[in-house]
Amino acid sequence: MKTLLFLSLILILGACSTNQTKSDAFGNFETDEVIISSENSGKILMTAFAEGEKVAKGAIMAVTDTVNMVLQRDQLMAQKASVLAEKAGLFAQIAVSDQLIVNVQKDQARIRKMIADGAATPKQMDDVDGQIALAEKQKKAYAAQIMATERRGEAIEAQISVLNERIGVSVVKAPISGTILEKYSLTGELATPGKPLYKMANIDSLILRIYVSGPQLTQVKTGNQVKVFIDSTNGIKELSGKVEWVSSDAEFTPKIIETREERVKLVYAVKVRVPNDGTLKIGMPGEIKF
Repeated sequence: MKTLLFLSLILILGACSTNQTKSDAFGNFETDEVIISSENSGKILMTAFAEGEKVAKGAIMAVTDTVNMVLQRDQLMAQKASVLAEKAGLFAQIAVSDQLIVNVQKDQARIRKMIADGAATPKQMDDVDGQIALAEKQKKAYAAQIMATERRGEAIEAQISVLNERIGVSVVKAPISGTILEKYSLTGELATPGKPLYKMANIDSLILRIYVSGPQLTQVKTGNQVKVFIDSTNGIKELSGKVEWVSSDAEFTPKIIETREERVKLVYAVKVRVPNDGTLKIGMPGEIKF
């Protein structure tokens, strides 16, 4: 009789224990992954990291060949120098025209006096006035050419800026601090714009995406601390997590369901941020207890 009572107590305590550790929601760990791509075409001269390595933000991850772009830039720099020389020549022509006008104006003043004394003819004055008018028109023509030359120089400068930008992005830098998850290209291969080089993510903390039903929403609020359970070699390991996001829209259960009842059941997605001490892996299952 005592033995039967003892066994009954064990079963009751076991049932209570199972009920206490029963989880409220289940899901899998994920993270925000970043694809690092090339922005230029060319041979990959260097890839700096391997899968599993940690990378600091701003670290150089790869370098692509820029020889063609540098040659194009040198050509544009030569064109720019030619344009500047042409512009300087036009300003020199304007200076010549100004001096010509000054000289002719002196003749104009003398001829005006000579006409007053009857020593010169109106035709001489007309010739002088014509020289001054021609010099003024030449100045306007040179000024117009200078403006056109400046526009050409600006266009060349814009092309140089584009090439400088492209040469700059040939050095691929890490946009975030994180760990290399996958490496897609090797040194010596050909890079093209948009071609993935690496996939990386910050795995110092992972997101456990779970789905809760409508009645459970009262237990879930952004910022709440929750208990997270994962499988380990010693059984179940408990971690602490923080609710980071709760969907405002319901959706159908996101898995293959065999019964109609489960298939039409609406749930809400929740993201729980969990610090990672190295034991958590992307895709690993987890459980939540509110």
